[in-house]
Parts: sequence; structure tokens; C-alpha cells
Amino acid sequence: SAKSTVHRALASLKRAGLAEQDSRGSYLLGDEFLRLAFSHHELRPDHIRVRPVLEELSQRFGETVHYAVLSGRSVVYRSKVDPPAGAVQLTSVVGGRNPAYCTAVGKLLLSYTLQDDRAVREWVGAAELPRRTENTITSAEQLCEELRRIRLQGYSVDDQENETGVNCVALPVFLTSPSVPSGAISVSGLFYRTPLATLVEQVESVRSISGALASRRESRQQCENPYRHPSAT
Repeated sequence: SAKSTVHRALASLKRAGLAEQDSRGSYLLGDEFLRLAFSHHELRPDHIRVRPVLEELSQRFGETVHYAVLSGRSVVYRSKVDPPAGAVQLTSVVGGRNPAYCTAVGKLLLSYTLQDDRAVREWVGAAELPRRTENTITSAEQLCEELRRIRLQGYSVDDQENETGVNCVALPVFLTSPSVPSGAISVSGLFYRTPLATLVEQVESVRSISGALASRRESRQQCENPYRHPSAT
């Protein structure tokens, strides 16, 4: 009968670790199923894994959202989501580059890579950094101060430093490690419509939404080793 066929199939899944039964006899997804699912997810490129979060942020704030990674002295945009309607689209493109020192995502990632003032000065070198706007950081000392501030507050801003009229706030994304960001997410807005202060006020909301990515990583690690103490992550 169909019922017995289903029971045989479920029994096979249970033996393979893909299903299990609770105390009432109901079938649940097994640890092996979850392990395979998380493994498949981890094999996907990072820009695909963060895409749902970018879409949620864009819909929530009605602004453009980026995911970018550090590449040498530049940031590379791996993904970009524009709001569904009502917003002016920015000039950034997927695969495009911008200098790290004058973008919110770049400064955020530099704050992890350049961990003290000496490293910042060596990175900048003897020459001043090229000025992109009136607000661009151009000296090593300015960048040292900015990165110290970012390390303390846990987020970065772009106050029309890369492109006149555009503000950004950025936070790290931890896809593979709890301490080393794989990239950064930024929410960008035109200054006359979304002042920088408004973006900063929403930092915790952005952190809450983007933090779901770290939660998924921790869930995967716990699934792979269910006896691992949470503090070990």
C-alpha cells in the first residue's frame, strides 16, 4: 500500500541519518540531512549566499545595498541590490572597484587588515592619498584615526568621501570565521534624501539583519559537531 511504501522510505532515510523520530513517533529532518544542506550552502559563492540579506535590507530601507570584498588597495563589489522603486540608482556596478580608503566597506575591512597605526602608515606610504571629494581622507594620520574609530564602534561610514552626494554605512560579514570578515555590507543613500545621521541611526537594524549570516554559519558548525561548546565558535 501507499502507506507502507512511505514507511519503508522513511525507515531508509532514518537508517541513512537523513530523518529521525521524536518521542511521539513523528519524523523530523536528521542531522545528516542538515549537514548535507549546510555543506551545499557553503559551496555556493559568497555573493549568492548574501543576496537574500541584501534584498531584505534594500526593501527595508529603500536604498541601494552592496556586498564588497577587499582586493589589494581596492574594494570589489560582488553584489548589488537596488530598491524596487522610488530611488535613484547609484553608479556602482558588480565587479567594479573603488579605493578602499574612501569607501565605507573599504575602511571597515581595512580596520581588520591594518590592525595598528604602524600598519596603516606603511600601507599609505609616503605620498598623500588621492582626493576624491572635499571630504576624502588624504593622510595616514587621518586614516589611523578613522580606523581606530571604526574598531571601537564596529561599523564604518562614508560621509561623501568617495562620491559627492552619496552617504554609506557598512558592517562586516562573517561567512566563514567569527573574527575575520569575508566581506562587508553597505547601505548607501543620497545625502539629501537619506542623511548620514539617518543611516547611522539604523546601524543596529542593519546589524540585526546582516547578523543572520553569522547565525547560519554558527548553526552549520553546531550541526557538524553537535557536542561543541558554543563558546568554541
